Amino acid sequence: MNQRALLEVIALGPQDAIAAQSGGADRLELVTDMAADGLTPPRATFAAIRAAVDLPLRVMLRAADGFAAGDVDALCAEAAVLRAEGAEEFVLGFLTPDGRVDLAAVGALAEVIDGCRWTFHRAIDRAADRDALRTELAGGGRSGGLDTYLTAGSAQGVDEGLATLVAEQARTEAGEPGYAPRILVGGGLRLEHLPELRSAGLNAFHIGGAARPGGWAAPVEAAAVREWRAALDVPVVQQV
Repeated sequence: MNQRALLEVIALGPQDAIAAQSGGADRLELVTDMAADGLTPPRATFAAIRAAVDLPLRVMLRAADGFAAGDVDALCAEAAVLRAEGAEEFVLGFLTPDGRVDLAAVGALAEVIDGCRWTFHRAIDRAADRDALRTELAGGGRSGGLDTYLTAGSAQGVDEGLATLVAEQARTEAGEPGYAPRILVGGGLRLEHLPELRSAGLNAFHIGGAARPGGWAAPVEAAAVREWRAALDVPVVQQV
């Protein structure tokens, strides 16, 4: 029996959230300012979305474009405010200038969110060594709650990263150290990628622009999300 695939949709506000839920999304990633590729949303935005839908919400913790942590104390303060508002799931991930995982920044935020489940976002696609990043996070004692990696397999997107995604899923299924977190595929993801990804066992997918046929200035459309939900609900025979 095929496990139902998870569909996560980016939401900027309540209208997006309602449309995504109507279309069949399983979870939302909450951000603001997509011109900067997604930053921490205001507390009021989180509260409004939480009141509008009953889906799980993963809230971005990121202060500026790029993958440097910046002012960690300020980011921790924002995380504490969101946690107090009721946020229970988060998205974060930072690199040092040489492309290694910033364990100090990640650890500080992991302490603030205190065991909440969280996603390490596409910073992994910019890392100097993807495998070393996973190993450091798994062994650093600062990754409590980490259950997902959002990745395209490549900084250039799924077209370039597909083989990496398939290989990493095999390592996940083999139970290799550092590969326990679920792979959430996102970044240039298109419907035509799904058959190969799903046949390799990948079963979690993240869309942003694909849920907005009118572009980022337009809201999420339930019909667009529904198209993805229907494609993901097609039974898949996995590779053997």
